[in-house]
Amino acid sequence: MLKNDKKVTIYDIINKKGVEPIVMITAYDALFARLFDDYVDIILVGDSLNMSFNGKKDTLSLKMDDALYHVKAVLQGAKHAFVVVDMPFGSYQDEKSALKNATKFIKAGADAVKFEGGLKAAPIVKRLVGEGINVMAHIGLMPQFVRKEGGYKIKGRSEADEARLIEEAKALERAGAFSAVVEGTLSAVAAKVAKSVQMPIIGIGAGADVDGQVLVWSDMLGFFDEFKPKFVKRYLDGANLVRTAVEAYAREVREKTFPSEEFEYKI
Repeated sequence: MLKNDKKVTIYDIINKKGVEPIVMITAYDALFARLFDDYVDIILVGDSLNMSFNGKKDTLSLKMDDALYHVKAVLQGAKHAFVVVDMPFGSYQDEKSALKNATKFIKAGADAVKFEGGLKAAPIVKRLVGEGINVMAHIGLMPQFVRKEGGYKIKGRSEADEARLIEEAKALERAGAFSAVVEGTLSAVAAKVAKSVQMPIIGIGAGADVDGQVLVWSDMLGFFDEFKPKFVKRYLDGANLVRTAVEAYAREVREKTFPSEEFEYKI
């Protein structure tokens, strides 16, 4: 369903809890942001761009300047969706650095920032919210912790892990987070997390019983085809469609059948 011209606000997101699932997708430029804008509630300028856009093996080397560049590009195309940006690894080690860097995103025009972390992130959330910055939390599997954990490990496999996730969600909500992403977590556990708090919980690899879903656009449209995570549904065979089109273009150029008269300027 197409949205009207109304800009999505933080209150629109909060009020969807228990009423309507939240639709969130990543975008890194104005072109795709414009294509997605009429259909989604939230556009995330994700640090996933370091992998799908920059070709890196993980998200960790993304720089603030790169993230700011992509935020500004997305904002040229996103006129209705609520725009959230991932804070890069190393940009929010403490309250001072987090405030300094988050402020840059807000001044650029982003509606909110998102960063990873559980209980230790709560004081940072509180400080930013106290300074007027909207914060989306991120718990469960946290890609910026991949080297520390020795890989991408699914969360919620033990009672202790389940209790910790619920405790983290509650602490981040008390700190002022308006929403949280729960990634790579057993579905039953993610559902309990969603029920434990008033803020919306948006899942990625966390089952259906949460308050919304987010996917990386290049995964769900099949442009990134080196591997496919279990939780990704491909809605388009994008990579092969592009290959087929470029192959046809290259062939016609070499055969000199393009450009034909239809595509020429004449007196």
